[in-house]
Amino acid sequence: MVDAAAFIDEATAAVDAAVGDRRAVIALSGGVDSSVAATLAYAAIGERLTPVYVDTGLMRAGETDQIRETFGYMETLEVIDARERFLDALEGVSDPERKRHIIGEQFIRVFETVGARMDARVLIQGTIYPDRIESEGNIKSHHNVGGLPDAVEFDAIVEPLAELYKDEVRAVARALELPAAIADRMPFPGPGLAVRVIGPVTAERLRVAREATAIIEAELAPHDPWQGFGAVLGKATGVKGDNRIHGHVVAVRAVDSRDGMTARAMELPWQTLQQIQSRITGQVDGVARVVYDITHKPPATIEYE
Repeated sequence: MVDAAAFIDEATAAVDAAVGDRRAVIALSGGVDSSVAATLAYAAIGERLTPVYVDTGLMRAGETDQIRETFGYMETLEVIDARERFLDALEGVSDPERKRHIIGEQFIRVFETVGARMDARVLIQGTIYPDRIESEGNIKSHHNVGGLPDAVEFDAIVEPLAELYKDEVRAVARALELPAAIADRMPFPGPGLAVRVIGPVTAERLRVAREATAIIEAELAPHDPWQGFGAVLGKATGVKGDNRIHGHVVAVRAVDSRDGMTARAMELPWQTLQQIQSRITGQVDGVARVVYDITHKPPATIEYE
């Protein structure tokens, strides 16, 4: 386990040395990885850092408001509405790897635009060790590693967390006194809800994934999963009132893990699963049925795409 206090000193100095007298842009998603990286970088170079949160339309419920509330003290924070841009780029795309590469490229192009405006020549990312392992091992391309385009208009990319596992990043977050809502937050994929929608990404399917995930996270909170969420698999027949519907199928995923490299599907109480399905079918418009994924990692991955 990392010595959090020593790591903070070393990482802050390393960011300062890597950036030098230049300006930098950092990708801030609100997850623990990017939040820790942004906090370290802001401590290192202050207002020469521009934290950029991109509202892709692929985020969890309330994500944008939480970013503004938590990181508003960073006076250089920029919140960019790129929802239309990302959905247009993903239109009709079903292949999971292509989704990740498209999202990675769109992120970079947004950061390049901000970097050019701010004369920032360095990009800082919250990449952690499992991201690199899975991308380099051809398991899946993370949007900030294997999903990056070949040509990037930055002089350097700095990754202060690149040697840490998720539990170590959480330890650093607590040492930095980040809010528990950040430090203990369940992991969320960089490509967002796009990899929790099997097949083409549409505003409707994203809405279902977003609303279902909010319900699942709330209902699973007493069980303290490492990660829990909902994924939209396709459509199936159901009944609402006296009418037949052809509605969405939502898969519930809940796993325990230490670092995300392996994971065990949780044995949840039947009552909890019934409460989840009742709320999702009753409150999320257009859902016909809910299933529970009992597959471990391996053979599955935690996310669906």
